[in-house]
Amino acid sequence: MKKPFRERLRDGVIVCDGAMGTLLELYEYGEKPPEIHNIKNPEIIERAHREYIEAGAEIIETNTFSGNRIRLESYRLDDKTKEINEAAVRIAKKAAGEEVYVAGAVGPSGRLLEPLGKTSLADVKEAFKEQVGYLVGAGVDLLILETFLDLGELDAAIDAAKEVSADIPIIAQKTFSEDGAILASDFPLEVVRHLKSKGVDVVGSNCTVGPQRMYGIIKSVYSGDVVLSAQPAAGIPTLVDGRSIYHATPEYLATYAKQLVEAGVTVIGACCGSTPQHIRSIAEAVRGVKIEPKPVVLKSRTIVEAEQAAGQVSERSELSKKLKEKFVTTVELDIPRGLDISEVLEGAKYCRDNGFDAVNITDGARARIRMSPIAISHLVQREVGIEAITHLTTRDRNMIGLQSELLGGHALGLRNVLIVTGDPAKIGDLPQAQSVFDVDSVGLVRIVRSMNGGRDSMGNQMGGPTSYLIACAANPSAERFDYEIEKLVRKVEAGAEVIFTQPIYENNTFIKFLKAIEPLRTPVVLGILPLRGHRHAEFLHHEIPGINIPARIREKMFRAGKEAADVGIDISAEFLREVKSAVQGAYLLPPFKKYDVAVRVLEKAGI
Repeated sequence: MKKPFRERLRDGVIVCDGAMGTLLELYEYGEKPPEIHNIKNPEIIERAHREYIEAGAEIIETNTFSGNRIRLESYRLDDKTKEINEAAVRIAKKAAGEEVYVAGAVGPSGRLLEPLGKTSLADVKEAFKEQVGYLVGAGVDLLILETFLDLGELDAAIDAAKEVSADIPIIAQKTFSEDGAILASDFPLEVVRHLKSKGVDVVGSNCTVGPQRMYGIIKSVYSGDVVLSAQPAAGIPTLVDGRSIYHATPEYLATYAKQLVEAGVTVIGACCGSTPQHIRSIAEAVRGVKIEPKPVVLKSRTIVEAEQAAGQVSERSELSKKLKEKFVTTVELDIPRGLDISEVLEGAKYCRDNGFDAVNITDGARARIRMSPIAISHLVQREVGIEAITHLTTRDRNMIGLQSELLGGHALGLRNVLIVTGDPAKIGDLPQAQSVFDVDSVGLVRIVRSMNGGRDSMGNQMGGPTSYLIACAANPSAERFDYEIEKLVRKVEAGAEVIFTQPIYENNTFIKFLKAIEPLRTPVVLGILPLRGHRHAEFLHHEIPGINIPARIREKMFRAGKEAADVGIDISAEFLREVKSAVQGAYLLPPFKKYDVAVRVLEKAGI
C-alpha cells in the first residue's frame, strides 16, 4: 500500500515514467491526439503504463497532456473532454494497482495568449479548471503540470488546480529553451522561487532540452528549500518522414539522471523520445543515490544584464529625434523583383539629396516576391547614408522568424520599423503558399517593444535591448472605422510610437480620424499618393483595399486629360497644405519611381 504522496517525497528519489506519445508511435498508434486512444484503444494505453511500471516507474502520468478543452477543440474532440480525461484515470489506476502513484497530466493550452494572441488567460484557466476537475474527481493521486513555456499560463493552471482541490499534491514544471544566456542568469532560480511561492509541492523542468542541458538548469535552480523534479527529453530529434526520431541512448540518459539526483532532484523521469528502456536504465542508475547538491554561486540579474549589455546600448534613430523637432518627410521606394536594386539605391540618393529624412522599404507588398526589406534597408543605409524605415509584415514569418529578423536588422544598424499585418499570400505570386500570421500587427508591435526592453516575446533575456522606433499603420478611410480606431488604440497601447496613414484625398475623412485618435497623443505621418491619371485614380479606388478616392476627385482627374499628372500633384499639395499643421510629417508614395513628384508636392505645399 503506497503512502500519501507528500510523505513519500520525504523518503528520497522517486522515478517517474517517460513519454507516452513516443511509445504509441512505436506501437504504430500514432493517431493525433494521443488522448483519443483513451476511448478508442484503452488496452494500448494500459499496456504503455504497465511497461513503464515494470521498468521501475513509481509514478505514471495519465494520457491527458493535451486533454484540456481548448487543445482538444483543434481536433474537434472538445465535446469528449470529460470522457477522455476520466477514461485516462481509469486506465492508469487499473495499471497502477496499490503501489504506484497516478499523476494527472496537464499540459498548456497550445494557444498564443493575449496580448500576443487572441486567447484570454481567463478562458485558459477555465479550461484547466474543467480538466483538473475531471482528473481529481476520477481519483488521481497528484497532478503534474508540465511543459509550460509561459509562466503566466502555468500560474493559471496552478490557480485552477487549487480552486478545484486545496489538498491535491502538485508538481509544476516549466520548460526552458536551449539557451546558455538564460541559464547563466538567475532567471530559472527566480522561476523556481516564484512557483514555490504559489504553494506547489514540487518544482521542476521537463521537455525541450536533453539531459545535459537539464543538468545545467537544475544546478542553476537548487536552493535547498524546494523539492525538485526533472524530466529531460531524449536529446534533440531529427524529422524523418514526418516523425521525430530521438537519439539519446538509455545509458546516456541514465548517466545524467544520476547526476541530476546528486544535484538535488527528487522526482526523476524523462520526456519526449524516451521509452521504458530509458526509464529502466534511469531507475537502476538512481537506486540508492543520495541527494547531495553542491552549493551554486549565482550572479545577480543586475550584474548579468550589465555584463550582457556592455557596449550594446544603442542610440535611437535620427528619425525618432526629428519627430520631436520638425516636420518629417519620407518617401516609399519602389522595390523591384530580382537581385538588381540599383534603381532603389538611385532613388534613395535622390531622396537624400533633396532633403528627405528617410525612405520606406516595403515588405513583399501585395504578396509579391521581392528582396528582403532588412537587406535592402541595410544596403540603402550603408551605400547611400539615408535612414530607412523597414516595413515588416506578420504574413511570411512565424514568431521565431520575426524576432530573428528584428535581431538581425538591429545588428545591421536598422533603427526604424513599420509594423503591418500584410496581405494574404493567396493574392500574390504564389497563391498556394501558406500565410503564417502567428500574430497580427498589434502582437508584433508588442514584441518589438519587449525587445526594446531587452527581452524576447516570452520574457527571456536577449543579452541587451534593441532600440527601434516603432511605427504602425492606420487607414482613416476604413469601411469599419470604429474597428480601425479600436485596433489603432491597441497598437499604441502595445508600444507604437508613430502612426503612418494610408493615402488620403479629402479633408472630412481626415478630420474625423484626427478627432478619433486625439486621446492617443501619438505623432501622425500623413500618407500622400499623387495621382497620375484618371485610370490610376479608378484603379486605386476600386482595386486597392484601404484607398478611397472621392468621386469629385476622380471626375477632376478625368477632365484633366493630358494634364492629369500635374493636376494630381496639385490635389495632393493642396490637401497637404490644408492639414500639415495637424500632423508631424508626410509619407509620400510617388507612383512609377517618379521621385521628383514627391519633391514637387512638397514644394507646392510650402514644405
